[in-house]
Amino acid sequence: MATTVQQNGQVRFGITEPISLGGPTKLDVIKTKALEKYLQDAGLYETNEEALRREEVLGRLDEIVKTWIKKISRDKGLSDETIEQANAKIFTFGSYRLKVHGPGADIDTLCVGPRYATRGNCFFGELHRMLSELPEVTELHSVPDAYVPLMGFKLNGVSIDLLYAKLPLWIIPEDLDLSKDSILENADEQTVRSLNGCRVTDQIFRLVPNIQSFRTTLRCIRFWAKKRGVYSNVSGFLGGINWALLVARICQLYPNALPNMLVSRFFRVYTQWRWPNPILLCSIDDEGSYSLGLQVWDPRRNPKDCLHKMPIITPAYPCMNSSYNVSASTLRIMTGEFQRGKDICEAMEAKEADQWDTLFEPFGFFEAYKNYLQINISASNVENLKKWRGWVESRFRQLTLMIERHTYDMLQCHPHPRGFQEDSRPLQCSLFMGLQRKQGVPAAGGKPFDIRRTIEEFKNTVYGYMLFVPGMEVSVSHVMRRNIPSFVFPGGVRPLRKSKGTWDSKRSSEERVSSTGSSSTITSLENKAVKKRKLGDDETLTDQSRNSKRVAVSVHLEKGEDGSPNSSVESICSAPMKDDCSKGAGESHLVEKKATPQASHCQESEEVEDNFGFRNQVVKQVSVSAITSNGSSLSNGAVEVEELEDVLVQQPVVTHKASVQQRKPIIKLNFTSLGTTNAKNIRAC
Repeated sequence: MATTVQQNGQVRFGITEPISLGGPTKLDVIKTKALEKYLQDAGLYETNEEALRREEVLGRLDEIVKTWIKKISRDKGLSDETIEQANAKIFTFGSYRLKVHGPGADIDTLCVGPRYATRGNCFFGELHRMLSELPEVTELHSVPDAYVPLMGFKLNGVSIDLLYAKLPLWIIPEDLDLSKDSILENADEQTVRSLNGCRVTDQIFRLVPNIQSFRTTLRCIRFWAKKRGVYSNVSGFLGGINWALLVARICQLYPNALPNMLVSRFFRVYTQWRWPNPILLCSIDDEGSYSLGLQVWDPRRNPKDCLHKMPIITPAYPCMNSSYNVSASTLRIMTGEFQRGKDICEAMEAKEADQWDTLFEPFGFFEAYKNYLQINISASNVENLKKWRGWVESRFRQLTLMIERHTYDMLQCHPHPRGFQEDSRPLQCSLFMGLQRKQGVPAAGGKPFDIRRTIEEFKNTVYGYMLFVPGMEVSVSHVMRRNIPSFVFPGGVRPLRKSKGTWDSKRSSEERVSSTGSSSTITSLENKAVKKRKLGDDETLTDQSRNSKRVAVSVHLEKGEDGSPNSSVESICSAPMKDDCSKGAGESHLVEKKATPQASHCQESEEVEDNFGFRNQVVKQVSVSAITSNGSSLSNGAVEVEELEDVLVQQPVVTHKASVQQRKPIIKLNFTSLGTTNAKNIRAC
């Protein structure tokens, strides 16, 4: 697979011309040093002692697998010569291989073994037994049924995730090169997926113009993503490899820029990106690749690929979408975070904000919404809780997809990327999901959303766990913001009031002021109600007007209703896959704007080519019919909903007669003026 292109005596990285070839200014050098110092002070770099310790642990792991493979070869009755030459080799990948890991981070490792060392009996059998008998190995657990099977453990206190790849070779050479496509010949699917991590990492190194600038920028973006709550592949956001590919693409577009500028351009580019156009570091259909018939990501041939919301394609054969977990809700959240990052970086360039702290302000998840779902996970012992929690967390994103599907994307979800545990309840932990109405959906005049069936479907999916044992329980309940349990807050102390003085709080205040026009109708109705009460005309008020607690949800979104960037903004998209995808009206190109020597590189043109081929191939969301509770179907139409503040997803609670309280309405949809049709799920590419 090609990595670079030679053109006019210069090396071009990526599949398009760079946006700017401008080099750094003196101010960029100063700000980059300030950024590096900030990252250093934030504790993102490990000490020399810890780095040495990791190298020693990897050396010990290599000794273990070499001892293991010789034992396997003896047990198989192989010849003395084969036993003497028997070898297994350890490779690293992920954040450790990219050198962007922080203190205490896991090391992603791959064990490559010969053809006679099977994954089942040999790797998850004999090697697991050997590791369990070593005193320096703790917290050993196997996940043989995962999409990418692995063993996890701690070796001398260092966390290791170990994958296995069985190659069709009798002898594994010490100088084995995993980057060659021929290594995949006759390999099974699990081996191909296990090798993918190392092969993608190797390709990234070949496809970025400046590795040091790439590493610093990626370290910054990873830190930002974790602070803003969008670093979690399992929750439907992006994981380590996804962020690495996004940063690598920016490095290709600005090959001579320093991390200060690359961070700024990262947010500028991805604010304008027209998803689902894919991120490509190199061409997928490379004529020089060693074609082995493995399926690659291609929406022109694979209908399922049309459904991906935010495709970020791995550069190693077979090229796959590394971000298939992203949903409509999580994409909307991330595009909003890109916009926030862009605004802050522009303010920093305008010297309105001269500190990086603003960019890395933690996201106030439990202040952002009025309604939340709380998913409680419990088990009978610590070991079962660990397994059960991992399974439920792996299914958590399915709840987002179910709610989106059952409410026709009118109820938007924001899953929190990590769980919380109360000290007084060691056998229970909780996941949380924020809920809000989609912009443009009326907040009054109809019935609330009903997601009880959705919750039951999710629970049925979760209880399908193959390793389920009695005592494993999961419950889902609706929690208002004011009733969020205190153990989710730092130190277990609930803040007395909302955070003030932060960028988010200031922007929220500005947005509320700017949105007064859109909420004028609501304000007018409230004022009229107050006036009628003063005039003694209460009998003319409706029940809903009398209920002072029922107010419309007012959520300001800078994006369109579908969460995509404004169409008036020029998009920056990847070049197409070969010529058949490159044709389209208004074809444009990556152009560098001419500027005077005194002009800053911030003035480069953002006119880039649009991927018309892929845009025409991606799935179009077609309205589907709704199913009523009695099995009949209703065609999609206008939806009226009430304030989301009253949400109930549990079964009705029987109250004592002595303390009967008014029951809050459930979240349910009300379809008005709808005709009956046959229910169909229509998808088009």
